[in-house]
Amino acid sequence: CIPSLFFFPSWKGVAGCCAKTTIAPLDRVKILLQAHNHHYKHLGVFSALCAVPKKEGYLGLYKGNGAMMIRIFPYGAIQFMAFDQYKKVIKKQLGISGHVHRLMAGSMAGITAVICTYPLDMVRVRLAFQVKGEHKYMGIIHAFKMIYTKEGGLRGFYRGLMPTVVGMAPYAGFSFFTFGTLKSIGLAQAPNLLGRPSLDNPDVLVLKTHVNLLCGGIAGAIAQTISYPLDVTRRRMQLAAILPDSEKCLTMVQTLKYVYQQHGIRRGLYRGLSLNYIRCIPSQAVAFTTYELMKQFLHLN
Repeated sequence: CIPSLFFFPSWKGVAGCCAKTTIAPLDRVKILLQAHNHHYKHLGVFSALCAVPKKEGYLGLYKGNGAMMIRIFPYGAIQFMAFDQYKKVIKKQLGISGHVHRLMAGSMAGITAVICTYPLDMVRVRLAFQVKGEHKYMGIIHAFKMIYTKEGGLRGFYRGLMPTVVGMAPYAGFSFFTFGTLKSIGLAQAPNLLGRPSLDNPDVLVLKTHVNLLCGGIAGAIAQTISYPLDVTRRRMQLAAILPDSEKCLTMVQTLKYVYQQHGIRRGLYRGLSLNYIRCIPSQAVAFTTYELMKQFLHLN
């Protein structure tokens, strides 16, 4: 079982790298819009997608993607392995099962993965926010060195961690919770229409692949909507050291208030959400479908 647990996340990492590279331009534009980069702050989603290649070339759409690729493998491995382990512990030690233990395990797994890989996320955001001609960081290693020496050592890599953890709890929790709930309801109400026997255990019923994709997409959309303002807060705090209004984004509450007062809800706390739906829904759909399929291939049912 242990080799299987390590083998599965590696394939999850490969799938994650492909998915993240595909949506990298959307990620870059989302970061530019969330933190109101002065070159693009007057633009909308689609106009920014067109403006970046004109100003920075097509490779400009992929700034920060290298750090994301390095982050994907440990993040995916830690999250899915932790989810399975937390589920067992919660069920065994606390006697909690059903929808609640999925919610708790999902939240705890997401928080664990984020904390372990947060420095790479910090570096990715710094690189993605840079605009051609105004580079402060020359690459991943240089960014690590600069943040460590100029921003207080290891503490500099964890700026914005609090809204990330607070936001990850509902995001990961509701993501796993919604997917698990939809799966349970679907298999209970329409087993013949939505389900099929598992490849590794005919006695276990699993969702058909296209239903898995749909449920994963819905789970991602709901989780993103709930946690998005905290994602905006995280980005602002991660970039605080290089933004002109850095003194107003020192804490989570302070940053939330500042973004709301300056830009409101739609153009502040939820700016870039449409992009997040475009990038997150297919990503979550593929992630959960891969998770379910690999459990069957590795005989974990």
